[in-house]
Amino acid sequence: MIETIVLDIGETITRDDRYWASWADWLKVPRHTLSALVGAVVAQGHDNAEALRLARPGIDVAAEYRAREAAGRGELLDESDLYDDVRPALSALRQQGVRVIIAGNQTRRAGELMRDRDLPADLIVTSEEWGVAKPQPEFFRRVLEVGQAGPEATLYVGDHPANDVFPAKAAGLRVAHIRRGPWGHLWADDPEVVEVADWRIDSLTELASIIAD
Repeated sequence: MIETIVLDIGETITRDDRYWASWADWLKVPRHTLSALVGAVVAQGHDNAEALRLARPGIDVAAEYRAREAAGRGELLDESDLYDDVRPALSALRQQGVRVIIAGNQTRRAGELMRDRDLPADLIVTSEEWGVAKPQPEFFRRVLEVGQAGPEATLYVGDHPANDVFPAKAAGLRVAHIRRGPWGHLWADDPEVVEVADWRIDSLTELASIIAD
């Protein structure tokens, strides 16, 4: 029986469209160019920040992030950045008595913005706030601590095989891979993902049926 569901953030809860568009505008490169570079690094299995380094060789990503914040052009998140199924899906899970946690590889600022959305979740936390990021095992140990349920009773939902599916499974959690965003679509039918994931879904609204069954 699933008692706790933990959801990734980027391309599970939120769309990354505006995030990458804002970086393209900051770096003064066409948006479609940076989008193509993101796709290229995704296909090669690299960290998506590598796309920024391809767009501007030698870039110090952390320094540029701070510069954007100082210039008032930092991270933003509003209702339009949430996938349409997020609120109804999370509300349904809460009504079923499931503990809902949102935890992903994001900045402290992203965590603040997410919590400002007043989502139907018991906890929203990011890797920067924890000081540990996926796919490190410690991240999933922290997930289990805050989830207040055993690994077999905890379901982690995410789009990225290397950051979500494989390490969550290695930590003993149940896993749902969502076909969403570039990573979710690219690896949706990968034989290893198919073998490892307990469930493969196209929408968060499918989670209520998984819990009911």
